[in-house]
Amino acid sequence: MVDELSRQRPSVVVVGGGFGGLYAARRLRHIDGDVTVIDRGTSHVFQPLLYQCATGLLSEGSITSPLRHLLRRQKNTHVALGEASGIDLEKRRLTASRIDGSTFELPFDYLVFAAGMRQSYHGNEEFAKYAPGMKTVDDALAIRRKLISAFEMAESLPTPEERRPWLTFAVSGGGPTGVEIAGQIRELAVGALEHEFRAIDPSEARVLLFHGGDRVLESFDARLSAKAQKTLDHIGVETHLGVHVTDVTADRIEVTRKADKQKTMYDTHTVLWTAGVEAVPFAGTLASALGVTQARGGRIPVEKDLSVAGHPNVYVVGDVAALDDLPGVAEVAMQGGRHAGAMIAKTIENGTRASSPFKYHDLGSAAYIARRHALLQAGPIQLSGLAGWAAWGAIHIAFLSGRRNRAGTLINWAATLASGTRRERAVTFGDPETARMPYA
Repeated sequence: MVDELSRQRPSVVVVGGGFGGLYAARRLRHIDGDVTVIDRGTSHVFQPLLYQCATGLLSEGSITSPLRHLLRRQKNTHVALGEASGIDLEKRRLTASRIDGSTFELPFDYLVFAAGMRQSYHGNEEFAKYAPGMKTVDDALAIRRKLISAFEMAESLPTPEERRPWLTFAVSGGGPTGVEIAGQIRELAVGALEHEFRAIDPSEARVLLFHGGDRVLESFDARLSAKAQKTLDHIGVETHLGVHVTDVTADRIEVTRKADKQKTMYDTHTVLWTAGVEAVPFAGTLASALGVTQARGGRIPVEKDLSVAGHPNVYVVGDVAALDDLPGVAEVAMQGGRHAGAMIAKTIENGTRASSPFKYHDLGSAAYIARRHALLQAGPIQLSGLAGWAAWGAIHIAFLSGRRNRAGTLINWAATLASGTRRERAVTFGDPETARMPYA
């Protein structure tokens, strides 16, 4: 980190090491200035494949790359582990917390805010205790532990009635993440675990998918959405549309039908939450300092060039930026980060502020439904089934960070296709200090 008294070159601070932050930092690699990337974790996470980590198909190492490794060749770039907690725009200093709770400050001339979003429980924060979301590696590992532990618990119980709640899995949210993880749980049960248990038949596992809309994958064309629904029905996912989750406890979930307010309860020990996102808490701190009103979901309104009105040295990119209803997908963050980095680089190089509108190039959306069944939508191009599955795989491999991760993921997918097994399923009995089971 560069001390305020000793620095002479422009300083750029990038908050967040996700797609937006990483691509902004890479675009700044040649500037005559100092770049600091600060993130709560040590690694860049490929969030689109978190659900495969959660269901034992990929290891966490396959979908993460250390930020220091990715940026090791950028001599002007420093990586800091910490969480942004305060900002003084007048003095141009960002305050952050270290892992031990102490704080430090980062001076900046330019700021790129790319911290992304977190899971939203829509005011029902108590649900989080029993229904983990899917935004971080910790979330994925917690879900993996719940899933594998549920099958192990069912195996140890003597009667079908006792086993049933452990073999019932509920997913809230029918967007891409919800559909993908629901399909993967069924594949895990009927494929990888089918012949490994003696007292239970894993294929009897119920997967319940609850969604408030009238069709799954509403961001896709209705024709593709219908094909996704057909595949979900075929593999055994039970889809319930037009319902809201109204209560979650340790052993049940309650849903309410929107049409007539009728409530239904399901006994289950495993509830997963993918129904909505909201800005991270620091977004509120930043918005207050900037003097702007947060938009839906806590997003920060930005100008056409991704800077904030009245603050030409502050840029907001990715999911947390509110501009023209841009979709919350990885490609928006990548392109936005690259654009913000370009604006700052040109400003530093030319000595006058550069400003050009951000133009998002829609490269399409993709969703994995089940083996050999995926969707791809890119402008007039619509693929489904095997063709969609092949295109989905190619896109995800292309955007994974690091050659080793790309090669490892390809090998893992090929091994799973050939053998039907999933090796990433290690679960320990619990923490000996607390004597708590891992699913509790």
